[in-house]
Amino acid sequence: MDVFSKYLNQKVDIAPLITFRIFFGLLMLFSILRFWYHGWIEKLYLNPTFHFKYYGFEWVHVPDNYTYLLFIICGISAFLVALGYQYRLAMLTFFLSFTYIELMDKTTYLNHYYFISSLSFLLIFLPAGRYFSMDAIRKKNSSRYIPRWNIDAIKLLLAIVYIYAGVAKLNYDWMYNAMPLKIWLPSKFDIPFLGDLLQQTWLHYAFSWAGMLYDVTIVFFLLYRRTRWLGFMAVVVFHLLTRVLFPIGMFPYIMISATLIFFSGEWHHQLLRFFNKIIVGSKKYLANQKALEVDVSRKGQLKRMLIFSFFIIQILLPWRYLCYPGNVFWTEEGYRFSWRVMLMEKAGYANFKIVDAKSGKRFYVDNRDFLNSFQEKQMSTQPDFILEYAHYLGNHFKRQGHQNVQVFVESYVALNGRKSRPYIDPTVDLMKERESFEHKDWILPFETKD
Repeated sequence: MDVFSKYLNQKVDIAPLITFRIFFGLLMLFSILRFWYHGWIEKLYLNPTFHFKYYGFEWVHVPDNYTYLLFIICGISAFLVALGYQYRLAMLTFFLSFTYIELMDKTTYLNHYYFISSLSFLLIFLPAGRYFSMDAIRKKNSSRYIPRWNIDAIKLLLAIVYIYAGVAKLNYDWMYNAMPLKIWLPSKFDIPFLGDLLQQTWLHYAFSWAGMLYDVTIVFFLLYRRTRWLGFMAVVVFHLLTRVLFPIGMFPYIMISATLIFFSGEWHHQLLRFFNKIIVGSKKYLANQKALEVDVSRKGQLKRMLIFSFFIIQILLPWRYLCYPGNVFWTEEGYRFSWRVMLMEKAGYANFKIVDAKSGKRFYVDNRDFLNSFQEKQMSTQPDFILEYAHYLGNHFKRQGHQNVQVFVESYVALNGRKSRPYIDPTVDLMKERESFEHKDWILPFETKD
């Protein structure tokens, strides 16, 4: 216990946390503007007539034209975070608005969106507004030094993301079949200089193994001072290469800027002096030597317990797939929120049949009448999507006057280059099934004959 108390009272320079706040706020603002500019608000949220919901968050709805206001609030709060103005309120507002946006439609799920929500939640409790901020100027209450755990918390979250992503790559398809890179990389034949090289099978395996080794080791290179610059160069090369090869938006730039947290306080102060000169055109620099003491009040203890609980969840949640039988890439039970990044390529087909249980009359549904192409692609390979859509169809036709409605699906899925095979039991009436955390026994077993 003495060791823990000693650790809580260790002080470090606040500068790494401050530059992290600035880059985070600016990148999030740019992400919101980019999302708006490309018309994705309309395409993903306003145009669809049906939205897939996360289990337990069915109450989260798209607020029609107020969706634009939601994005405006999210963008403004991100900018205020960068400025450090009303930091804690701005960070809370960003977390709530960004997370609400992500919960509006499960179709848009991405690991890096989950990372942003997790990181923004953590940042609410960190004193990132106590230095080089409008709050510090207004309140004349800046702190040059803070308890070390505030910066270590961000490092720990980054370590979880990288290491779990690496461990997830330790599977047969990734390591021994170079899948799905063997599918994706040859399609990049038009990339200058790299196009021909990306057709080579040996490169697919090299990228698979290098990606796994990078994920499981990069944090240790960044933690050790003598290898830090080498590690950071690896971060830059890795993420810029993935940006060139795959359409993953802002995530590479977010991760590159985030890893700067591992550099020394003095290095970050040089960066802050540079920012200061650009902003105010002066060499005058905020340099209060005051240290922020550990909050020993009940409120401070509660905050640390909340952060501790947050990390326990982050560490345990990715392992929940072990509670389910079968191949996690096939069933996707326990797949999300576990840092399995770009590990599979699934193509599917789902044909829904509406049956009158008494008369036996039946007809098939044209999914294009209810879903856009992106929604249909996501739905056809994910069991919880298929179940939710089946209930939506059943309720829709009940409202149209159909009686004794049953919903069946003929579904086929191909995983990581294998032949397409039956996915959902076609004899199960999905209207009788309910979403839960229990295993979905109507998913057909995964066979590995090919």
